[in-house]
Amino acid sequence: MVASFVLSILNIAAIVTGEEFSNIHDTEIDRFLKKINKPALKSIKSPNGDIICVHMKNHPIYDHPLFKNHTIQMKPSSYFKRWNNESSKALKKSIVTQMWTIYGECPNNSIPIRRTKKEDILRTGSLEKYLKKYPNNILRLNQANPIDNYTHEYAILRLNGNFHGAQAVINVWKPYLQTPREFSLTQTWLLAGPYGETNTIEFGWQAYPQRYGDDNPRLFIYWTADMYNQTGCYNLECPGFVPVNRAFALGEPVTPVSTMNGQQYHIPMAVWKDPRSGNWWLKVDNHIFVGYWPSTLFNHLRNGVTEIQWGGEIINLKENSQHTTTTMGSGHFAREGYGRASYFRNLQIFDENGIWKPINGGYPHMTNKNCYDIKTGYEKIIWGNYFYYGGPGRNQLCI
Repeated sequence: MVASFVLSILNIAAIVTGEEFSNIHDTEIDRFLKKINKPALKSIKSPNGDIICVHMKNHPIYDHPLFKNHTIQMKPSSYFKRWNNESSKALKKSIVTQMWTIYGECPNNSIPIRRTKKEDILRTGSLEKYLKKYPNNILRLNQANPIDNYTHEYAILRLNGNFHGAQAVINVWKPYLQTPREFSLTQTWLLAGPYGETNTIEFGWQAYPQRYGDDNPRLFIYWTADMYNQTGCYNLECPGFVPVNRAFALGEPVTPVSTMNGQQYHIPMAVWKDPRSGNWWLKVDNHIFVGYWPSTLFNHLRNGVTEIQWGGEIINLKENSQHTTTTMGSGHFAREGYGRASYFRNLQIFDENGIWKPINGGYPHMTNKNCYDIKTGYEKIIWGNYFYYGGPGRNQLCI
């Protein structure tokens, strides 16, 4: 009888403690949502979620303790010439767009921000997981290191030296994801600093159902000042990046996407260090200056880039002890070429003298060439330095 009574008391205590624990988590999430979802001048509803137009006086950068009195730079101090020798008409025909803009536009002196909802956070399991990338998603060693039950896999081109920027025309596809917890991304990494405290700037497209609620490819950014330990986040989920363009929203889907043996779609993307301000500017298409990372956000990157990586990355959760079938890029190997394999082209670097130049050198790296691979090339007239990359994941040679 006494034992039964004690057990009942312990069960009640456990239930109450569980409820309190849940309430604490709900309070943290609500506080985060209130902070990140600024007062809206205008709300634009689109099929992929709401866009809120936030006045520049409520800009997210002011939430960062280093930038309480930051003077926002509305445009870079200098411009640079077009990407390549293609006619602007031919290039524009193949460039992807953000569909939310057909439902409205943000007023002057405001920026569009994708509204974050509670279910976005709950899909990842916790606020902490929502704000951080998986560990081991920076390739500075010649092998992938399994952590828990997953690993990151890559097919990339690596270039070492001293640089002030990088650009490329990036092919866009809709990859297959075996599970919503895995992602498939295509991006450029700018890195500086020793392993363990590396600074990164990252930009490209990503399909990640657990984060976004669907498997559409979305343009995204990421940054960290300490190798993903305490700083950094996707898009605008923490203060750091300074968007200034009222017609471009980070984290939004892009359309259309490339089709097998059909029309290929791409987006030119570049990041470079402004010679005057030192800020790292992001440009997409041939005319959209999205915004910048302030130079003082970083310690190592404020001096320049020491390594650039271009290519694809996936997460392999190894469910049932088998390699994932999540695809990288188009899901086809590099050897299959144009119309079937995904590509980067017109690879260039911004040198320390403020000049855009074709890359010189670089070496491919694959964590497992039987799963995802890469093949480099050069074409003088239009494509310049390029590479094909990607793969299907699990197959007879990738198990």
